[in-house]
Amino acid sequence: MNLSEEELKRYNRQMMMDGWGEETQQKLKNSTVFIAGAGGLGSPVSIYLTVAGIGNLRICDFDSPDWTNLNRQILHDHTRIGTNKAESAKITLNRLNPSVNVEAFTGKITEETVDELVGDADLIIDCMDNFPTRYLLNETAIRKGIPLIYGSIWGMDGMVSFIDSPETPCLKCLFPEAPPSETFPVVGATPGVIGSLQALEAIKYLTGIGSNLRGYLLVWNGMKNEFRRYRVPKDPECPICGNNKG
Repeated sequence: MNLSEEELKRYNRQMMMDGWGEETQQKLKNSTVFIAGAGGLGSPVSIYLTVAGIGNLRICDFDSPDWTNLNRQILHDHTRIGTNKAESAKITLNRLNPSVNVEAFTGKITEETVDELVGDADLIIDCMDNFPTRYLLNETAIRKGIPLIYGSIWGMDGMVSFIDSPETPCLKCLFPEAPPSETFPVVGATPGVIGSLQALEAIKYLTGIGSNLRGYLLVWNGMKNEFRRYRVPKDPECPICGNNKG
């Protein structure tokens, strides 16, 4: 379906960028993105992809917001406490841009469900807070041959990487062992920064404009407001993408 007159007006300012125009905006409209998690990272990711005109968003979260989420999970407010986060996200995103098709999935991401949940998405955005699920998403991205955009936060710090195996190291190469699960501190602006960077990585990939963090881990120190970029090598012994994978 071609861009409507309303959409041409809505996206006018981004279409002014070099190499963008109607053809590139149509690429975004024809794209499908799977967002794993509708919490702190999933909020800015889904909001900025929605207002950018990504045509189809598949957003998954089995949880519901509570009061401790509201300092950062800007998809939700106090009237949505007890509502499933994916369903709450759909309400918010539909209000922001009704021309975007938002599908809400309320089940858990498991080994049995992950492939079906991701479906025909062009890429996966990892907005989770636990590594077992992150590893499942990593394996699915490799099986389906699509990129995975990793993001994580802690306090005023965060990390982002663009994973596109076999060209880049996979998530298991970056983090061979899962860190211990914990309830961690976080200031709401931190996922705002990292989630926005994840959304930008997605937009650059889908439009073909700019370059992605392929093979790099971008680390942000919010206390000092410093960014550092580290090249990460592939692990030839990685059990997921290495020479001896199972």
